[in-house]
Amino acid sequence: MTATVFLTAYYLLPSDREFTGGTAVILVLGTAGILVLFLWEIHEIERSPRPMLRAAEALVSVLLLFLLLFATAYHLLERAEPGSFNEPLTRTDALYFALTTFSTVGYGDITARSQPARVIVMVQMTGGLLLLGVAVRLVVDTVKSALRRQASPGDRSAR
Repeated sequence: MTATVFLTAYYLLPSDREFTGGTAVILVLGTAGILVLFLWEIHEIERSPRPMLRAAEALVSVLLLFLLLFATAYHLLERAEPGSFNEPLTRTDALYFALTTFSTVGYGDITARSQPARVIVMVQMTGGLLLLGVAVRLVVDTVKSALRRQASPGDRSAR
């Protein structure tokens, strides 16, 4: 359900503005917002009666928001500076590029040409590695901790 809402918002919310300094600030704030959401999700996993299910939901939500944030940045950048990529990016193209960059598949059909586009791609690559490495590890550890607490509800030292 959450994925449907996020994807619908991505396609329906207006993004006709150009990529400006204000858009860059929104990208930074969006990244911070994803971090806050992730930390809140960790808290909810700890409290959940089904931590594994909650963890899966959390990872999907955070990953999707991460991809949509960068897809929006790519789409706006291409509108502001045509030629930033080797072809014009529709919203679907921008999401495709964000996903291929995240997955490291990199088919090579869409490439970043301008310096701002390459910087944003590098930020996404770094964020993606952190998301996979640090975030997944934190979620796994939180699930293990929650399951231990559920197995021994009287023993709080397992935290």
